Amino acid sequence: MIRTLTLASVLAMLPAAANAQDAADTITASPDTATEMQTPQIGLALGQSAPSVNLVRHTGEATSLSELMGEKGIAVAFVRSADWCPYCQKQLKQIDDISANLNDLGWPLIAISYDDPEILSKFARKNSLGFELLSDPGSEAISAFNLLNEEMKPGSRYFGIPHPAIMFIGTDETVRAVLREEGYKDRPSLDVILQIAEQL
Repeated sequence: MIRTLTLASVLAMLPAAANAQDAADTITASPDTATEMQTPQIGLALGQSAPSVNLVRHTGEATSLSELMGEKGIAVAFVRSADWCPYCQKQLKQIDDISANLNDLGWPLIAISYDDPEILSKFARKNSLGFELLSDPGSEAISAFNLLNEEMKPGSRYFGIPHPAIMFIGTDETVRAVLREEGYKDRPSLDVILQIAEQL
């Protein structure tokens, strides 16, 4: 059964992880340390294969997760919008503080949203971000990762946004860790993100 961990349960389990395999095993957890989500499930299951998706760089060039991976894999932040969502804008600026650390740990960081490449490029330049923001035309990647917020009405400005989440995708293209808050206003702390990257 697919389960998504709360940040509290991830934090509680981290000290028990002595190596990468222990971390992976710990994060998959048992029902008493994980929160079972109501159907439909949001996000992918831990250990599930990540879908092959096409993304667009600010240059208009197409790319994929496999092309962007580091030594261990890639850390992917799914955000609602760098254009109009103040919580996402704040997160993107804050997470930049650890982007170099994540890269050094073998987990380069990227962020994905449904924003046009021009919007993402402008935001990245304005805030001198050290990681790449990628556009997901038609929210195909967002949908493939089972993060599409279906509460938004088709045709509205907000249709196509994801439920915010951070996923660690290993070089074997499986989901190694998922961090997601229940509300869109709250995002995983930088300390938690780094601890996960260090343990994987």
